[in-house]
Amino acid sequence: MGQHSAVWQGYVDSSLMGSGQFDKAAIVSYDFSDVEASTPGYTFSPSELSGLKGAYDNPAGAFGTGVTLAGDKFVVIRSDGTSVYGKKGKEGVIIVKTPSAILVAHHGESVQTPNAATVVENLGDYIRGGK
Repeated sequence: MGQHSAVWQGYVDSSLMGSGQFDKAAIVSYDFSDVEASTPGYTFSPSELSGLKGAYDNPAGAFGTGVTLAGDKFVVIRSDGTSVYGKKGKEGVIIVKTPSAILVAHHGESVQTPNAATVVENLGDYIRGGK
């Protein structure tokens, strides 16, 4: 694991999972080519990463296609070129793009999406602000 991956894993473990809002999380490389860090077993196929990239390349189109991550399909409820929010029943996924990485965090049924989104958006702002 390179130094960069260790930093990303720290964000997954401390900033995302440490918030208590999420049951799994990952950080994807800025070019959507690979998963840099994640909770154990939370992995995405190349086609899922490609679909996620598509949601950012065509934000309006994401509402029609949704996003699939780790085998779960989510209906997109927000897509603005920076953030993509998805819902599957009461579960949700918050995805925030920064210039250096894409943050992905999944919350279970007992967590409210706005509360979960605040955690990921704040981390995105922190990363954008320079470490």
